[in-house]
Amino acid sequence: MKRKIFKAPSGASIPFTQLGFGSAPLGNLYNAMTEEQAAKVLDAMWKAGHRYIDTAPLYGLGLSETRLNHFLRGKNRKYYVLSTKVGRLLTACPPLQRTGIGKFFDTPTRRENYDYSYDGAMRSLEFSLERLGLDSIDIVYVHDLDVFTHKSEAARDAHAKDFMAGGYKALVKLRDEKVIKAFGAGINEWQGAETLAKQGDFDLFLLAGRYTLLEQEALNSFLPLCEKRGIGIVLGGVYNSGILATGAVKGAMYNYDPAPKPIMQRVAAIEAICKRHKVKLAEAALHFPLAHPCVVSIIPGASSTQQIAFNIKTISKKIPKVLWQDLKVAGLMDARAPTS
Repeated sequence: MKRKIFKAPSGASIPFTQLGFGSAPLGNLYNAMTEEQAAKVLDAMWKAGHRYIDTAPLYGLGLSETRLNHFLRGKNRKYYVLSTKVGRLLTACPPLQRTGIGKFFDTPTRRENYDYSYDGAMRSLEFSLERLGLDSIDIVYVHDLDVFTHKSEAARDAHAKDFMAGGYKALVKLRDEKVIKAFGAGINEWQGAETLAKQGDFDLFLLAGRYTLLEQEALNSFLPLCEKRGIGIVLGGVYNSGILATGAVKGAMYNYDPAPKPIMQRVAAIEAICKRHKVKLAEAALHFPLAHPCVVSIIPGASSTQQIAFNIKTISKKIPKVLWQDLKVAGLMDARAPTS
């Protein structure tokens, strides 16, 4: 699989694979996965050449990191890049009080507690290292400093203030001491990522679904800022929760909810142009963000060996340049979007 060597603003060189592996499904996201199924998915991921793996304490309330422990044991640490996240501490609780009921299934009974302080970041990383059974983690993201998670700009900004006064300093210290190679934020909104970028010295942002074939507003100011500063972007949610993989079919999902009519219409129009060029919608969706110079890796979801095979087959497709030109002429793609 193709690799992109990212030279972080901090000076570290990080070899990202074009496709990374997002391990939220290993935390039984939306559906429970047996240990045997998890092992098969991880084996398929490794055989497919994925060497960038992203996880977080939230994913299955520690289950994702624990499952990675078993799989990564014995793997040469030089051959893969690993990221996890801070901002939440997990505490034992009664079963009915656990975090993620209806979202994560068959997980440990743990409750999330937001903690963006200096000590909170240090403790979170220590717990992650224990769950993973590793001595080092390459990249640490502060997790979910956004309105999507905290429900209001005021709440988000209060947590961001706590982070910049505490957890941020912890991550700078860890990077300066070369305990980690780089740090950033894993976030659902480019606006919040831009605010953080203006306040501190971040290497990377993991942005979920906000620079895709369907959405390019991040080109207004955030991505130009990243390009100027040399900040890397890892993109999750490149299918916008599914609609860019399934097309505008009945029940198509957009941003974790049923897709509204205007989105369905726009996707149908994009797909019609793709068909004229004998390109599947998912193929265009997977290739599009990789053309931006700041994008170092994309992490489409994969909860089965079939989905991993689908992503590998999809990224192998060659996309004719005229497709991007036609989408721009039709007003379905931002004219500023890089496409080669």
